[in-house]
Amino acid sequence: MAQLNCTDFLNISDSLSEEEIEVQRMARDFTEKEILPIIAKHNRDCTFPKELFPKMGELGFLGATLPQEYGCAGLNSVAYGLLMQELERGDSGMRSAASVQGGLVMYPIFTYGSEEQKKKWLPLLASGKKIGCFGLTEPDFGSNPAGMLTKAKKKNGKWILNGTKMWITNGTMADVAIVWARNDEGKINGFLVEKGMKGFSAPEMKGKFSLRASVTSELVLDNVEVPEENRLPKALGLKAPLSCLTQARYGIAWGVLGLAMACYEAAVEYSKTRIQFDKPIGAFQLTQKKLAEMLTEITKGQLLALQLGRLKDAGKLKPEQVSMGKMNNCNIARNISHTAREILGANGILDDYPVIRHMMNIESVYTYEGTHDIHTLVLGEHITGIPAYK
Repeated sequence: MAQLNCTDFLNISDSLSEEEIEVQRMARDFTEKEILPIIAKHNRDCTFPKELFPKMGELGFLGATLPQEYGCAGLNSVAYGLLMQELERGDSGMRSAASVQGGLVMYPIFTYGSEEQKKKWLPLLASGKKIGCFGLTEPDFGSNPAGMLTKAKKKNGKWILNGTKMWITNGTMADVAIVWARNDEGKINGFLVEKGMKGFSAPEMKGKFSLRASVTSELVLDNVEVPEENRLPKALGLKAPLSCLTQARYGIAWGVLGLAMACYEAAVEYSKTRIQFDKPIGAFQLTQKKLAEMLTEITKGQLLALQLGRLKDAGKLKPEQVSMGKMNNCNIARNISHTAREILGANGILDDYPVIRHMMNIESVYTYEGTHDIHTLVLGEHITGIPAYK
């Protein structure tokens, strides 16, 4: 990391492989050239730069840890984490789009799908020629997916899906949705619901003040007929979608560090050039205290994310460890964005600087894929053996 940014205080880059550093550099270049020049306008207009999907596909950013035989890059988990970090340095919406495509769409197809489903969908999704979304959250069941109301009923060899999903990233523009529904026996199944299927619609949600450069949608299923070959045959029970969320949460633990770094670096630069009382505001003790604390929290978050990645690559990572990463790193990123906004003063609310955009985005990331409180309780249950949310 040392060659790439000023936030590698403990020389963590020394423990990275050449491939991991090269992936980070490639993602940094993509963010600098493709995302940053256009993202402020997309944020203002509440639009997503869909044209970047095929470009991310060409670079191997989509489903990056999956095998090369399906058109994916076959990266290790640390390289993938660095990729997520650099994309979120650009914007949370861009990281979210890539994270959903890889962790919540391609991963369940690879893990729970048939060989025919893998061969059909994974190369298309990896290339960015097709876009996917993940339909688990419902209007009345966010933190408690076990309360799922969406139904799947077998009739004449087909599945009839009815229900509504909410807060779905990529939903309106998706070609395929991984939809989770409960069958007549009460078991949760996963289905590949394709764009254009009768009774399936994905209206875009409006009025967001956060993740404005991201497509967020509802999924409406009104007697949607889904053939048996579109059911994920190995996905039986709630553990299947929860395992997908673990993949996404791992990416978030890395991604929000990029957001925090962007805010910190903007604050450092501003503190050196903003003159008040005849000297830069960075010369004042209060400002230096804020910057020192920001860098310290980023460094701790880097160490946490790196260890999660090494554990993941060793096959030893546990869901509660991912919960700690998501909980801690989202929290420090949220605090750092607020502190950076303070340092920039009135200019901190202008999108001439990236801070206010990141500050608004982190409010979504802090909540989705499991709220801060829920991940706290996951750790609490691990520590005490007592589930406090049941």
